[in-house]
Amino acid sequence: MNCSCGSDPYIFTSNTLPRDSRFLPPLANGLLGWRVYHSIMHMGSVYNGEGGDCHRADVPCPLSVTMEMEDPVQQSYSLNTHTGVFTHTISTAIATATQSFYAHRYYSQLMVMEVSIERQAVTMEPVTVKLSSSFTPQSKDIDFQSSPDYRGGRRIQGQTTAAEVPGGPRPTVDLIWTVMPPSLILQPEQSHSRWGFLLALGNTNQSTEASFDEGLSLMASGDLRDSHQQAWKELWLDSTVELAGSETLSKAVIGCLFYLLSAFPPLHDVSGLFGGVSPGGLSNGGSGQDYWGHVFWDQDIWMYPAIALFYPRLARAVLEYRVRTVDGAKDNAQKQGYKGLKFPWESAVSGREVCPEDIYGQQEIHINGDVSLAFQHYLYLTRDLSLFTEGRGSEVIWGVADYWVSRVTWDQKDQSYHLLGVMPPDEYYYGINDSVYTNTVAKSSLQFAVELASLLQHPAPQEWQKVADHMKIPFDQKEKYHPEYDGYIKGDPVKQADAVMLGYPLGLAMSPEVRRNDLEAYEAVTDPDGPAMTWGIFAVGWLELGEAEKAQKLLEKSFDNIQGPFQVWSESSDGSGAVNFLTGMGGFLQAVLFGYTGFRIQPERLDFKPLLPNGLSELIIRGVSYLGNKMDWMLRKDEVCVILREQSTSVEESAACALKVVLQGTGRKIPLVPGKPVTFPREAGHICQMDSTISCWPL
Repeated sequence: MNCSCGSDPYIFTSNTLPRDSRFLPPLANGLLGWRVYHSIMHMGSVYNGEGGDCHRADVPCPLSVTMEMEDPVQQSYSLNTHTGVFTHTISTAIATATQSFYAHRYYSQLMVMEVSIERQAVTMEPVTVKLSSSFTPQSKDIDFQSSPDYRGGRRIQGQTTAAEVPGGPRPTVDLIWTVMPPSLILQPEQSHSRWGFLLALGNTNQSTEASFDEGLSLMASGDLRDSHQQAWKELWLDSTVELAGSETLSKAVIGCLFYLLSAFPPLHDVSGLFGGVSPGGLSNGGSGQDYWGHVFWDQDIWMYPAIALFYPRLARAVLEYRVRTVDGAKDNAQKQGYKGLKFPWESAVSGREVCPEDIYGQQEIHINGDVSLAFQHYLYLTRDLSLFTEGRGSEVIWGVADYWVSRVTWDQKDQSYHLLGVMPPDEYYYGINDSVYTNTVAKSSLQFAVELASLLQHPAPQEWQKVADHMKIPFDQKEKYHPEYDGYIKGDPVKQADAVMLGYPLGLAMSPEVRRNDLEAYEAVTDPDGPAMTWGIFAVGWLELGEAEKAQKLLEKSFDNIQGPFQVWSESSDGSGAVNFLTGMGGFLQAVLFGYTGFRIQPERLDFKPLLPNGLSELIIRGVSYLGNKMDWMLRKDEVCVILREQSTSVEESAACALKVVLQGTGRKIPLVPGKPVTFPREAGHICQMDSTISCWPL
């Protein structure tokens, strides 16, 4: 399978930097995040400030260095998303200098700057490159003190000034970096030379020193950059998305995947250091900026699905982050006067609410159902019950169910349960009753709690099923659409995708007529300056209805949120709001990965109903992970090709789970054999299935 494009869509190049420095490319590796040239960086799970003042702690970055040469003839800036390396190149009449930055993808406590000078003309003159630094070894969030040099590297250490929770821990940050001179000189007898500069960060002396040692050793052997690039190569092998027909769309997809993957830990190490994903990623989130680096529903609903489709281990890391915050979620529920777990609207490390404004933490309770849905999809994609047993995932699901049961109000008159005084995803409204999204996601999470209890042979309280069966789901019988909440007047403005999310991702059963009515009703009144992820959900809805061209026009609205030249997203189309807006990228990717393909994650199968708009001739998605199997998909206008690349290594699963494609229109079943392409026609209206037997469940 090959998809040809003109220029390499993985490389973003420009002769100038963006005028707004917020749109400089972020480099991150799941633990460290930095916007190139910026004097500040951040480290995962390192926050400063109590409660609503909690924010990512600013860490000074020794790599905040610019490069200059006399009499430059040409210069360029390039972000290579193949390799995760940002490069600045300057050429003069006699030499070329190249400065490279990367956040090491394998050794996540390392960041690197490299400079090389290569002589282009035969001269006996020295070539000088000036290095200008904006680094100061101070932070308003961390009380740093100088420490003795370590192996030739400078060192500072300190603790954050305020704990997230009164009496709680204050993280320690330890920095070691190689000293940078004010200039580098290529001597007259040299044709080329290279210099490397290393930064190691950690929470303990031992881990920082070990990382610095490893970096020095790899630098000495010449393997430092190679090990970084190899780690990116392994990631791209598991998540390649290629489109033929639109270079703009192709680059947008690649940029989204690159920045999303940068926010997640290395594949070989998904340890407890991972602190979740915030809307602006790791490079942003200081005090008063980009949502303070907190974790919202954005992680679980918007960013997670694209990652979970390819990387089960990274998906599990997201869920394990939520498991680690269970105690805080329990405390949040108790403070509200309810049972079970109430996940915070804004989360940091403890799981206690850190939203600066109480109303969101009190009312935007749909976060509970959003978290539960991520766990549900993980189970359906992997059938990994260990997360729910020894991994304590069952505590999350059952704690959420207990919260809903204690939070609902019974109305004898209409024989329904209601959720009163909430804020829906559409934050233009608050204190409303029966948000259709909130009630639907609550109903779904209660049903999943019952299902999980049955799988684990755990006695489920009868109230879980009872509340699910009688949850009020607002519906206008006359207009045949779902009002956003009880009392919503059709035509009132909305901020963002809300009721249109009932069909996808919530999967609420409805007729095509109702689905269309929902899309039309809310598309007309959605704020055009609202957050970027919205139009991807509308696109998915129209693709469900077979209207690919209408879907494409809506999806292309997202292009206004992409700020050149490095494909950095802003929250709003005018460039305002959160920067490197991973939430918008996640919504955009879902339109491609779940819209064009029609993938729907079901309890016992993976449905697909592919449809491409006229501008696209081919879509290739490599590395889809389902039940431990890896598959590559090629979608064309008239046909679909599936290759089972890698079969599950689990003997139990491979013996019980013979994957097959089921063509519903004909009833034909095609078994998948590793390495053997299976091609079949794409017939409009025929829902196909990736099926397996129920005996796959390892009870």
